[in-house]
Amino acid sequence: MHKKVLLLLSFLLISLRINAQKPQKLTSNQIYEKVQKLNFLGSALYIAAHPDDENTRLIAYLSNHEKARTGYLSLTRGDGGQNLIGPEMRELLGVIRTQELLAARGVDGGEQRFSRANDFGYSKHPDETLKIWDKDKVLADVVWAIRTFKPDVVINRFNHRTPGTTHGHHTSSAMLSVEAFDLANNKTKYPEQLKYTDTWKPNRLFFNTSWWFYGSQEKFAKADKSKMLSFDIGTYYPLKGLSNNELASIASSQHLCQGFGRLTTRGTQTEYVEFLKGDFPKDKKDIFSGINTTWNRVEGGGEIGDILYEVEQNFDFVTPSTHLPALLQAYQKVQKLKNNHWKSIKTKELKEIIEACAGLYLEASAESSSATPKSTISIDFEVLNRSGVSMELSSIKVLPENKKIKKDLDLANNKKKTFTETILIPEVVYSSPYWLQKPWDLGMYTVEKQELRGKPETPRPIQIQFNLMIENQSISFVKPVVYRYSKRDKGEIYEPFEVLPKVTTKLLNKVLIFSSESPQKVTVEVRSGAKNTNGTVALKAPKGWSVMPSEAVFSIAQKGDIQLIDFMVIPTQKESEGVLKAIAKVEGKNYDKELVEINYNHIPKQSVLLVSKAKVVRLNIQKNGTKIGYIQGSGDAVPESLQQIGYEVTELNVNEINGNLEQFDAVVVGIRAYNTIKELQFKQKYLLEYVKNGGNVIVQYNTNRGVDVQAPYNLQLSRDRVTNENADVAFLAKEHSILNYPNKITKADFEGWVQERGLYFPNKWSKEYTPILSMHDKGESVKKGSLLVAKYGKGNYIYTGLSFFRELPAGVSGAYKLFANLLSVKENTTDEN
Repeated sequence: MHKKVLLLLSFLLISLRINAQKPQKLTSNQIYEKVQKLNFLGSALYIAAHPDDENTRLIAYLSNHEKARTGYLSLTRGDGGQNLIGPEMRELLGVIRTQELLAARGVDGGEQRFSRANDFGYSKHPDETLKIWDKDKVLADVVWAIRTFKPDVVINRFNHRTPGTTHGHHTSSAMLSVEAFDLANNKTKYPEQLKYTDTWKPNRLFFNTSWWFYGSQEKFAKADKSKMLSFDIGTYYPLKGLSNNELASIASSQHLCQGFGRLTTRGTQTEYVEFLKGDFPKDKKDIFSGINTTWNRVEGGGEIGDILYEVEQNFDFVTPSTHLPALLQAYQKVQKLKNNHWKSIKTKELKEIIEACAGLYLEASAESSSATPKSTISIDFEVLNRSGVSMELSSIKVLPENKKIKKDLDLANNKKKTFTETILIPEVVYSSPYWLQKPWDLGMYTVEKQELRGKPETPRPIQIQFNLMIENQSISFVKPVVYRYSKRDKGEIYEPFEVLPKVTTKLLNKVLIFSSESPQKVTVEVRSGAKNTNGTVALKAPKGWSVMPSEAVFSIAQKGDIQLIDFMVIPTQKESEGVLKAIAKVEGKNYDKELVEINYNHIPKQSVLLVSKAKVVRLNIQKNGTKIGYIQGSGDAVPESLQQIGYEVTELNVNEINGNLEQFDAVVVGIRAYNTIKELQFKQKYLLEYVKNGGNVIVQYNTNRGVDVQAPYNLQLSRDRVTNENADVAFLAKEHSILNYPNKITKADFEGWVQERGLYFPNKWSKEYTPILSMHDKGESVKKGSLLVAKYGKGNYIYTGLSFFRELPAGVSGAYKLFANLLSVKENTTDEN
C-alpha cells in the first residue's frame, strides 16, 4: 500500500508540475539531473505519425538514462481522430492533442516537433497518404526537423518496408524518414531552408521493432537479431523514485482525449531497435556507441567540460547555489563557442540550471488574461533571489518591441522585489495556433514562415526579458507574460496571456439545416475583447439566400461580455449548400473571427481564432416521428444535428433506463457506447424489449476490442472500414424502406461525404439481418456490413458503422436523409436482398 501511495504522489507531483502555465520549480534532485544532461552532447530524434504513436519507454530511456537530448517528430497533430473527453473535433482536437503531447514530453523529458501534415483520418496505404498529403512538403518538413534538431541517431517507430500492413500514415512516416536521412545533408535539396540552418548528416538510422511487427512473440524469438540493439528500459531512477517504464506510463497517460489513461508498469523490460543505415555501433547495448558525446565534441568545449564535470561529480544537494560561480564561468565560455547549434542548446540549459541554483523567481503577471493590439495593460512583476549570491536586476525589456525599462534593483537574499509597469500592446499576430491562421486543406496546413514550421505551438505574444547582474556577470532570462489569479475552490491558477481581437463573433449553430422555405432565426454571439466596444454586425449569405436585417448595432460595456443578436435567414427554394459568415465592424475595421476557448485541467487554456462561419443547407427532407432518445457514448454531435431537422431529442442517462422507452419513436445509441459505458450491458434487456414491442433502435459503431453489443441475433464486429469518402456505394436491398421511406435515397446522397464512409463494420452476421449497402476501398473486397437491419418482434434493430458522427455535423445532405430513414423504418419492413 505504501508503494502505491508513493507512486500516486509521484504521478500527482509530475501532473502538477506540467499543469497549465505554472512555473517550473526544480528540486535539488532535478537540478542535478539537468547538470548530468548538460554534460551529454548527443541527441536522438524519434519519428512517427500521430500523438500516441511515440514509444514513451524509449524516449524516456534516451532522455533520462542516456541523458540525450531526445525529440519526437509527430508528422500530424492527430486532427483526424476522436475525442473521449469533449466535443472538439478536427482542428480543435489537433490543438488538444498538441498540448497532450507537450504534457507527455514534460514527463518523459523529450522535446516535441511536428510537420505541416493534416491527419485526414485512417488511411490503408502510404500511396493514398502521400497523395492526400503533399509528399514533397512533408518530406521537406522531415528534412527541416533533422537539419534543425541535428540528431546523431534517428529512430523510426514503424517499418518502411511493409506498406499496406498498417495505417498508411504510419508507414509513410517511416518511408519519409528513410528518404530524409540522406537528403538532410544535400545542399541542393530544399536550399531555402539553409537561410536558417545548416545541412546535417545523422550517424545512424534505426527501426524500433518488437514482436508485434513479427506477428507473435514466438516468431520474434526466432528472428535474426544480428542487426538489432537491445536495452533494458525498466531501469530504476532513485533520484525520481520511479522506474523508466513507470515514467513512460505516466507520459502516455497524458493522452487523455484518446483514452490512454493507464496503470504504471515497472521491472525489467527489453526494447529493440533494428539498424537500417549509417555507422553500425560497436556496442550493441549503447545506441550512441562510437559517437563523441562529451564536451570535447565542440571546439573550445574541453575547458567547459572541466568546469561542469567537476560540478556534476561534487554536486551539493543541500546548497546548490554553491555552484553558481562555476556555472557562471562555464556560461561565459559557452558564449564564445563557434558551434552555434550546441552554443544555443547549452546556453538554454545552463540558464535554467543557474536560475534554479539561485532559487531565482521571475514573474510578469498581467491584470487580465488578454488584451487587444494598441491597448495598454498593467503588469505586476515579482523578482526574488533566494541565494546568498550577489545579484541585481539592472533592467527589463518588453518583447517583441524591445522596450527597455531601467531598474537597478539590488536583489538581497530572500528579499522580494515587486513593481508594476503599464505597457502598450503592439500590433502583434493574434494569439492562436499558427498552423490555423491560414486556410488549410484536407491533407496539409499552410505555414508560410519557415521558422515556425515544426514548432509545437505559437511563441507567446508578449514576453519579458529580465536583465540581471549575477556576481558582476550579465545574464538575462526571458519569461512569457502570464495571468495569475486564485479561486477559493481551486487555489492558485496560471493562464497564458493572450492578444486577441477587439471583437469576435460566433454563430451558435455551425450547421443550419433548412428543411423548408421557411425563414429561420439565426443568432450571432458578439463578444467584446475590450471595454466600451460599439459597432455593427452583419451576416454575409451565399447567393440566392437573404438576411434580415442587413446589419445590426451592438454596444458592449464590459470586456469579455457578450451580446446576442438575432437575424432572419431566408433560404433558396431549391436544394443548395453554402457558407454564412458573421462580420463585425468597429471603428471602420472588420472582424471576422470566432474565439474558441479550450479549457481542460490537464493542459493549458487554449485560445483559438477561426473564421466565424456556419454551413447552411437547404434540404428537402421528410421524416416520420418526432421524439428520439439518445444514449451518448464517447461523445458526438448527432443529437444537435437531429434537432436541426426538427426532432425532439432527449439524451438518456443509462443508469435511469428501466423500461421507460415507449415514449420515443426511436432510440439511438451513440458511437462507442458499448466500449465506454460498462453499465449499458445491464440495460440491454430494456433496449431489446423496446424493439420487440415495436420500437426502432439504431446502434452506431463500436470498436471490436473485447466488446459485445448484445444484439438480438449474432453479430460479429471487425476492423473492416472504408476510408475513401468517395468510394462507390451499391444498394443491396433496393426495395427496403430504409432506401425509400420517407426519403428516396440515391447515389447522389453519398456525394460530399467527409473523411470516410465508415469504420468497424461487422463482417459476420446471422440470416436475420438484411445488409442494405455495399462499398469498398480500391483493391479490396466488397464490404457489406456498413448498414444492417433485422426485424425483432414488432420493431427493428439497426447496426451501422457509417460515420454519421462526422457527416451530420459537417452538414452532408444525403447523410441527413439516410439517418431520417433509419429513424422512420416502418413496421412492415421486408427483408429484400
